[in-house]
Amino acid sequence: MTKRQLLMKRYIFPVALVLSLIVGSMSVQASEEGGLPPAGTNVHDQASLQRGARLYFNYCVGCHSLKYMRYERIAADLGLSEQEVMQNLNFTGAKFGETVVSHMPEASAEAWFGKAPPDLSLEVRAKGADWVNAYLNSFYLDPSRPVGWNNTVFPNASMPFPLWELQGLQTAEMKPAKPGEDPQVEKLVLSHPGKLTPAQFQQATRDLTSFLEYASEPAALERHAYGVWVLLFLAFFTLLAYMLKKEYWKDVH
Repeated sequence: MTKRQLLMKRYIFPVALVLSLIVGSMSVQASEEGGLPPAGTNVHDQASLQRGARLYFNYCVGCHSLKYMRYERIAADLGLSEQEVMQNLNFTGAKFGETVVSHMPEASAEAWFGKAPPDLSLEVRAKGADWVNAYLNSFYLDPSRPVGWNNTVFPNASMPFPLWELQGLQTAEMKPAKPGEDPQVEKLVLSHPGKLTPAQFQQATRDLTSFLEYASEPAALERHAYGVWVLLFLAFFTLLAYMLKKEYWKDVH
């Protein structure tokens, strides 16, 4: 076996292993979110993040905390001043440097909903942006549930729908059930329109999901910016390594 063949054998296997791991992880993520429409989020759209923050602090923070996010960090990343954040986003009386914590006591939440509402800091990282966006669009009226609402993405959820006045009221049309089977939702129908049109509401939930995606990894804004410089460095280093290789091996060949 020649020296070139030995080098190819040495490096091809690690490269193939890395590629297989990347493809495998992408396949797992796709299977976990399979069947859900793409959310279309963009954490680099600052206007979308600002709109999503407004929705979160007006409709979600009453029950859900972001215990890993500080008002100060949100202001810096979203291009907002301290005054704008404290006047328009802070409804709990927290200080500018404190974390986002809901005012709802856990004991009261458990008594009202059966369990305390989860912290949303890592919700998108845990379930994916597609899942969260689909969940926000899939609430419907269900008188059989304790809170009067149900959800096709997360059936029998204990959460009431906080965005109903924006979307309106959806009702479910059920599939014909065979004897012994539970009825299944065939489709959701908007029976009473809300303040927003369906297209406007989809944009609103996309903005809210984008903000929660940002909250789950705020460092992504800086990391993506650094990525360009890292790729440039790798390209330069690859060129340098190739030139060194040619210099060192010129007598061998």
